[in-house]
Amino acid sequence: MSECGSGHYRHVLNDAPCELPVGKVVCVGRNYAAHAKELNNPVPESPIIFIKPATSIQPLSEPIRWPGGLGSCHHELEISILIGARVTKQSASEVVGHIAGIGLGLDLTLRDLQNQLKAKGQPWELAKAFDGACPLSGFVLPAEFRDLSNIQLALRINGELRQQGNSSDMLTPITELIAYISQYITLEAGDVVLTGTPAGVGPFQSGDQLTLILDERFQFGAKVA
Repeated sequence: MSECGSGHYRHVLNDAPCELPVGKVVCVGRNYAAHAKELNNPVPESPIIFIKPATSIQPLSEPIRWPGGLGSCHHELEISILIGARVTKQSASEVVGHIAGIGLGLDLTLRDLQNQLKAKGQPWELAKAFDGACPLSGFVLPAEFRDLSNIQLALRINGELRQQGNSSDMLTPITELIAYISQYITLEAGDVVLTGTPAGVGPFQSGDQLTLILDERFQFGAKVA
């Protein structure tokens, strides 16, 4: 079993350890129009893809930390998709059977550093791919969801609603996004796809208590160190 992040992450599926290996995390930027607008970014014509390494993954149950001295760290709540079998150059209808689980993740972003990198025309990885930059919840079987294009997600911090959205608001729906990625990047069993964040991103404060809510039925807790 691959280990990463804090050194002992394993995928969890339906509350049990999953034997899928831990792989890369493929992410999409600006997949919700409202989020693009809140950061004064243009709405993209096609998905903006970037990757977090396996070393960025940690379980939500561990305290959230980020490198010091680099400015604020923002929360970006996202629906996460656990890939169960190789996906390469497949259609949206074909990828459905390759989804092993659905959960939630946080795309931690060093916003000040990201803005500096963007101003220089440089990639974002230093702001988004650091160790621990991808806390993940456990995953739930896809059969628990009647419609992948109608999944709700929400984030509460210290009881206050900060982010809320629905997969129906995605510019590129989940299966189409996975298919798009697979035209360029092969997804292996154990890889994770983060599907974009709704509006409401903002900075963490030390001691923040988080509640991540998936489809109003599944809740996951986390804490900022």
